[in-house]
Amino acid sequence: MNRRDLFRAAAVAVAPAVAGPAVAGAGDTGFETEIVRLKLRHTWTTVMSSSEYRDVLYARYTRDGVTGHGEGAPIVRYKEDAKAAQAALESVRPLVLSSDPWEFEKLMARVFHDVPGANAAKAALDIALMDWAGQKLGVPLYRWFGLDPQDAPVTTFSIGIDNPAVTRDKVREAAPYAVLKIKVGLDTDEATIAAVRSVTDKPLRVDANEGWTNKETALRKIEWLAKQGVEFVEQPMPADRLDDIRWIHQRTPLPLIADESVLHPADIPRLQGVFDGINVKLDKCGGIMEAYREIQIAKALGMKTMLGCMISSSCTVTAAAHLSPLVDYADLDGNLLIANDPWRGVIVEHGRLVLPDRPGLGLMAANEHE
Repeated sequence: MNRRDLFRAAAVAVAPAVAGPAVAGAGDTGFETEIVRLKLRHTWTTVMSSSEYRDVLYARYTRDGVTGHGEGAPIVRYKEDAKAAQAALESVRPLVLSSDPWEFEKLMARVFHDVPGANAAKAALDIALMDWAGQKLGVPLYRWFGLDPQDAPVTTFSIGIDNPAVTRDKVREAAPYAVLKIKVGLDTDEATIAAVRSVTDKPLRVDANEGWTNKETALRKIEWLAKQGVEFVEQPMPADRLDDIRWIHQRTPLPLIADESVLHPADIPRLQGVFDGINVKLDKCGGIMEAYREIQIAKALGMKTMLGCMISSSCTVTAAAHLSPLVDYADLDGNLLIANDPWRGVIVEHGRLVLPDRPGLGLMAANEHE
C-alpha cells in the first residue's frame, strides 16, 4: 500500500468529511483538497468559543510519484471556516497545477497576491509544497533550515476553560507535561488557577485570548498571576488595544506575548515596546515560510518567540515543530487534544518535542508501521 492509499485509509477512520474531496490533475501532477472533522478529547472552551470538534482543510500535492501533505485549521476569530478555505484553494487550482513546485516561493507569492485572507488555506498549500520538496530531496525539513532537532524545546500542554472539578481532572491527565498553558479571560480566572494549583506546582503560562477588556483589571490579574508561578501572559487584551497593552507592559511584573495582535511579519515591528514576544502560528500567517520570516524578524528585534498551533492533527503540528529549534517556547499540543489523529509525526517525550527524521514532514499514517 502506498502513502496515498494509506492517507485515504486514515481519512476514512476519522469523522466523515464535511465536503467530499475535490480532485484534479495535469499529467503526473495532482492537487486535492478535503475537509476533515477532528473530534476533541474534551470540550474545548476559550473566551472565543466552545466546541466538541474542529473542521480542518487537508491539501495533497502530487508530482513525480511523490505526495506532499498539508493542513490548515481555520477559526472563526479570523473570519475563516473550512468550506471557505477549500474554496480559496480551489480558486488557485490552475496556478498550482501549472507551476513548478521547486519555485514554491514564487508560487506562494502569487497565491498571497491573488487570494485575500484565507491564511489557513494558504498554510495547507505551503505545508504540502514544503513536504513534497523535502521528500524529493530526501531530508527532513529541519535539515532544510539548518536546524538541530536536539534543540527542540519543551512544549506546554493546554488546559481549556472549565469548572474547577473538570479543570483538576484535566491537569491530572497532563501529568507527563512539565509546563501547562492555562486558558483564562473570564470572571472565573481566579477559581481556574486555584483549581490548577490545588493539584500541581508546575510552571504555568497563561493565555487570556483578548478576554480582559479593562487595563486596570488586566494589570491586577497579572500581578496576582505573578504570585502563582506564572511565567508569562499571552494576549491580555483585544488585538487592537495596543495603547492599553503598552500601558500594562510598562507596569507588569510578567512578560507579555502577542498572539492575536500578530498575523504577518509586517505586524511585528509595531509591537516593540508593547509585547516582549510573539506567538507564531502557521494557520495565522499562511504557512512554514511565513512563520520562519516572523521568527527571524522577531529575533532581530530582540523579542522572544513562541510556536503555537490551532487544534490540528499531527500534520500541521509536525510542520510547526520542524521550526521549533529556532524558538524560545513551544505550545504545540493541538494534535494531543484530538481523539482521531490520522497521522503520526512529532512526538513528545518527557515534555520535549522529538522530531521525526524521515524526509519532508516525516509523517506516517496512524495505522502505518515503519
